[in-house]
Amino acid sequence: MRRATSVLSSLGAVGALCAILAGFHGQATTTEHRAAVADANGKPSAPSPSDDADANRKRLALQTTGASAPVDVLLAALQRAARNDPGKGARWTSLGRAWVRKARESTDPGFYLNARAAADVALAIDPADVTALDLEGLVLLNDHRFEDARALAHRLVEEHPEDPAAYGTLSDAELELGQFDDAVRSAQQMIDLKPNLPSYSRASYLRWLAGDIEGAERSARLAIDAGGDHRDPEPRAWALVQAALVFLHEGDDRGAEAGFDRALEQMPDYPPALAGKGRIALARDDGAAAADFLARAYRASPLVETAWLLGDARAMAGDAAGAREAYERVERTGKQIDHRTLALFWATRNEHPAEALALSEGELSVRGDVLTQDAYAWALYRNGRLDAARAASDRAMALHTRDARIWYHAGAIRMAQGEARAGRKLVEQALRLEPRFDVTSAAEARGLLGSAPADGRQSRYRGGS
Repeated sequence: MRRATSVLSSLGAVGALCAILAGFHGQATTTEHRAAVADANGKPSAPSPSDDADANRKRLALQTTGASAPVDVLLAALQRAARNDPGKGARWTSLGRAWVRKARESTDPGFYLNARAAADVALAIDPADVTALDLEGLVLLNDHRFEDARALAHRLVEEHPEDPAAYGTLSDAELELGQFDDAVRSAQQMIDLKPNLPSYSRASYLRWLAGDIEGAERSARLAIDAGGDHRDPEPRAWALVQAALVFLHEGDDRGAEAGFDRALEQMPDYPPALAGKGRIALARDDGAAAADFLARAYRASPLVETAWLLGDARAMAGDAAGAREAYERVERTGKQIDHRTLALFWATRNEHPAEALALSEGELSVRGDVLTQDAYAWALYRNGRLDAARAASDRAMALHTRDARIWYHAGAIRMAQGEARAGRKLVEQALRLEPRFDVTSAAEARGLLGSAPADGRQSRYRGGS
């Protein structure tokens, strides 16, 4: 087997992590599975408790979408094949993978319920079906069952060392669980076996996490160039969005906008690209344009983070009622499905500090990526627990990830501990890196710099109400 270029071999040993391309690449799962999951008459359908488990699974796998996009046409064809040959596991596995594609293209993780059902049917036919087990791994990642996903993938790579998908799942799970060096090795194994868009995308993200922007951009280019399948445009659109985010985190809004625009050419109205355009408009103080982009993104994919951005955009545009409505969605939906984002939202706005800390502690019990460590650190800061906040912030900074929000939090925590010079430097770096990384936090950062001493001798805790 030809060995691919070792795009990850220079990453050093570190002990922190971040979510990566696991189903929805760190995005929260929606609670609504929308009207797209319907019976043949277009009415919402739920399996009857009285049906046996196999019938329930088949019913969910065979539910129609009521849409006519290419992926929906593919789903219908694969469903017909599964009905005609229900004893063949490969039919159900192919159907399950099409449901994954539907979930990705719609950015509605609820369709993973259908994918899981199809995988379960295939595994009931053949418990050793490798492709069905790979599909189950994706579902476990999407469900945030990272330890289960790691165990399954570990078993698969031991039994089937030539299975690149298993190495991808293993890398994703290891990264979430704090095993960064292991995640790098698993991703490199995936690249060695199959250098393609999924493997290069992982390389790009890992490089970005480690602060290697040049390496991240180089790997992103390889991923984009590998995504030429016009029958399935979403992976390339996603790779374009991820590349654009690297530029955005570096404060290059023009470069980022070009990437988001290319993703929208690939897939019109693609929610991640629309959200990216909204972030750029926010950085340019254009609240009205930002609200338009973000409202369109939220209608298609109601993620908690998008609702937060939408609230900020409406507030910037002078729409106080609209902002309030969006922020209420952040709280309502965040309590159901995305505790980490809600914890960070509350900590950022200095609201409900005890509740923010409880939510972030709960998240930390199942994942330890840099975003979770950062949210935990900021919640601790707002609760006045500076020593613990510093420890969590150090873990969030361990990879040298060039994320302005993480740097700002680290600087503010140091300043609160009396390390004014070191703290100011980090806050200043955050603002140079991405001047409008967060509407609330960027304003707070500038205020903190204006009010803090520069001699490193005195500091005053600013986290409380």
